Parts: sequence; structure tokens; C-alpha cells
Amino acid sequence: MTKKKPAAGPGAPALAPEIRPGQSVELLKELHILTREGKLNQDSRRKLKQVYHLFQFIEKILQELQASKAGEGGLTLADHGAGKSYLGFIIYDLYFKALKTGHIYGIETRAELVQKSRELAARLGFERMSFLNLSVADATQSDELPARIDVVTALHACDTATDDAIAFGLQKHAKFMVLVPCCQAEVARTLNAGKALVLARTPLAELWRHPLHTREMGSQITNVLRCLYLEASGYQVTVTELVGWEHSLKNELIIAKYTGQKKRSAAERLRAILEQFGIESLLETRFRLADIPG
Repeated sequence: MTKKKPAAGPGAPALAPEIRPGQSVELLKELHILTREGKLNQDSRRKLKQVYHLFQFIEKILQELQASKAGEGGLTLADHGAGKSYLGFIIYDLYFKALKTGHIYGIETRAELVQKSRELAARLGFERMSFLNLSVADATQSDELPARIDVVTALHACDTATDDAIAFGLQKHAKFMVLVPCCQAEVARTLNAGKALVLARTPLAELWRHPLHTREMGSQITNVLRCLYLEASGYQVTVTELVGWEHSLKNELIIAKYTGQKKRSAAERLRAILEQFGIESLLETRFRLADIPG
């Protein structure tokens, strides 16, 4: 049976049709997705569509985990590089709020954003949300987080922050990771540093000889390496679009489900790609394979 959207009070403006039944209008106004009058502008409509679409993927994961964790306690989700915690608040509002159990942790290095999120959660009565002013290295060791986290998310975590989220998920034995990478530059910088040598060695280096191509190639290689790294670490990986390209160019969605089956072939291919592109130094920083057979 389809839920009806609650009617607005006398004289109150009708809510935008995109707003889901039971959703906190105050939250959407605080996140500047809705105007004070309860309206959506075009930019907010795009933002809301992205978050809703990502939530559809996450909701299925949470439902699967909830069924498998019957009697084991509530679900735990860590939003890494949370920023203003748009995603965490939406997930809590649409899923955790009704459960009366489970906890969401927002991890962010900017203290002012952490404080604002804490204040907003207190005003809304979202008691099972915590916001931590921590780096990834500190987060893996912090007593403020449980030893295990069920789901790790990272929405538009810039440059190496997505890799930090993966490292955190591995440390916390996450059952799922949901990642939307953004602004990837580290591999591009590494490609650029050894460009002359690789150009002399292989014509494939023409693929990133020009600066624009270096940036695009670096982004593509980065996500391929991340997927191989996750597979080598025991995850089944799915890569898809978040929303249509007309809404966002930062659009690649990586979903990793832990199976425990570490793939030797993935580790071997990861090493081979790093060697082929002359970026083996990343084995010491981002893609540590010491504990993976290969």
C-alpha cells in the first residue's frame, strides 16, 4: 500500500513532490535542500536526486544486513569524509530513525563542520548519530568508534580521501563499502612525474602525454586500481553510474561486498598495472599488498 504524503497544515505551502513521506522537512531546510518556503531550486533538485539515488543502493544493503544480523544488535554505518553530512542525515532520517536501533558515525577533519552537524543532530533529536573530528589514521584507532563497522560510505570524498575510506573499511572489517570518488589527482601527479621515461619506453604513454589526458587517465586508472585492491582484499566489486551524466560528472559508484575470498589474480593485475604505468611507488602508500597472496 502506497503511503500518502502528509497534508500540509492550513495555509502552509505544498511540499515539493520529490520529498518522501515522513521525511524531516526541517532537516532538508537545514541542509539547504529546501528553501524556507519548502521549495526546491534546480541545483537542490539535482543534489536531492543524487542523494536519493545513492540511498536506494544503500537501503538494499542495510536491509540485507539487518536480516542477517537478527538478534546481534543494531547496524553501524560510518560516513567517511562526511563534510556537512548530507548523506548521513538522509540515511538516518529515511532508515535508521524508524528502526530505533543502530548508529551512524560521521568522520570529518574540519572541526567547524563536525560541530555544526552535532548541533543539527541535537536539534532534530537524531540521538544515534555521532560526529567525530578525526583523520583516517586516528579513526581506525579511536575508542569513539566500534572495532567493526557494517557499512562504510564516502560520497564525493576528494582525491585520496576515497583511498582513506577504503583503508578505514579494511581496518574495520566492513561488510560493505559504498564509494563515489571525486577529484582524483594523486595518480595523475605520479604519471606526470615519470612521463618522459615512460614515453621513451612505450607508445601507450601517449594516452596521458597532454595534461588534460593525464588528469582523465589518472582518474580512470585510480578507480581501476581501487577495484582491484578491493578484490584482492576479499571483496566482490560492482561499478555503476550514480545518476545520469547530465546531473554530475563525478558519477562513478563503487559498491564492494565482503566475501572473504581474496583474489590472487587481482593482486597480480594490480602490480602489473602499476609497473606498466611506472607508478610502483603507490604500493608503498595506497595499495599495500603485503598481507595479500600474490
